[in-house]
Amino acid sequence: MRPENVHQATLLRLLRDGGRSRAELADVVDLSRSKLNVELDALIELGLVESAGLAASRGGRRSGKVRLSPHTRFAGIDIGATSIDVAVTNGELEVLGHVSEPCDIREGPAAVLDRAVDLLGKFRENGLFTQLHGAGIGVPGPVSFPEGVPVVPPIMPGWDRYPVREAIGQELGCPAMVDNDVNIMALGELHAGLARNVDDFLLVKIGTGVGCGIVVDGKIYRGVSGSAGDIGHIRVDDLGPVCACGNSGCLEAYFGGAALAREATGLARSGASPYLAERLAATGELRAEDVAAAAAQGDAEAIRLIRDGGHRVGQVLASLVSFFNPGLVIIAGGVARLGHVLLAEIRSVVYRRSLPLATGNMPIVLSELGEIAGVVGAARLISDHVYSAK
Repeated sequence: MRPENVHQATLLRLLRDGGRSRAELADVVDLSRSKLNVELDALIELGLVESAGLAASRGGRRSGKVRLSPHTRFAGIDIGATSIDVAVTNGELEVLGHVSEPCDIREGPAAVLDRAVDLLGKFRENGLFTQLHGAGIGVPGPVSFPEGVPVVPPIMPGWDRYPVREAIGQELGCPAMVDNDVNIMALGELHAGLARNVDDFLLVKIGTGVGCGIVVDGKIYRGVSGSAGDIGHIRVDDLGPVCACGNSGCLEAYFGGAALAREATGLARSGASPYLAERLAATGELRAEDVAAAAAQGDAEAIRLIRDGGHRVGQVLASLVSFFNPGLVIIAGGVARLGHVLLAEIRSVVYRRSLPLATGNMPIVLSELGEIAGVVGAARLISDHVYSAK
């Protein structure tokens, strides 16, 4: 079911933030009271909205409350380079069930998407839903948003132009939408995170790679072809290491999960970091969390790695802040768990290098949503589609 006109779509998106009385809705929509009631009654008839008793009196006759149907269910699928998160939400995007597990994007689209569908099947078996009304999917690479396909994604072999939207939609029997994983994280922050009351902000995800979600006037800015925000491939050094994209000196080649693991392994093998050497001997490989643990123990080389990476991110971000003038910058992703050593370095560079007018009232903060930012954003993505006029 979809709303039949823009007025109904507006009402559904307002109710997505929680039930309201008819009088409260009349205060914020440009409709006469009689027209508002007609549209709400039509939504009730469609099964998208239901009555929810009476609101408190505002000095006269008590107004009836309405809310989204409690039977509405959306799936949020956030596919990363090394993990997959799957969730089921209600119509107000409250997470009813969430699971996260390791998953290698290099296994290819059939295996990874089958795993997402299997995880959703377990939620169905547990009674979280009988029917899905839509599914949102985030993938860690450039996406042609109108087509719902990844396009030449550097770290996703076998995914180029794979029909992700079509495959998931057919498998689940519901509408589906696909976007870059950083964009869906930005949507998650916009809906339920630190950016809830901010219309213009940047979300920088530092995971296996580095990307940036750009929100302008409360909407994701994707650019002409969908590649806006791919800051991991901004060149920071002409003579730098070769990146997964084939170029050299990209930000991502210096700082991201893969680059950090490479540098940490070098420090461990050279003996420069006893803590990392011990971790490498015990586990056979190093990850960003090992660097964070080493830094927490006061390991000087681990702290240097974090600061060097934060400095390079700050250099790129300083230019973006001067250019875009956002109201907020959020740092998210697995590598962001390096915490306040990383945040302090990024802040130091941005506040020092960007224009004072751009940074005067601009916080730079760590995401508080963590793993659920992506799945909430994916649910927000598909709800925007379902709660729009036919």
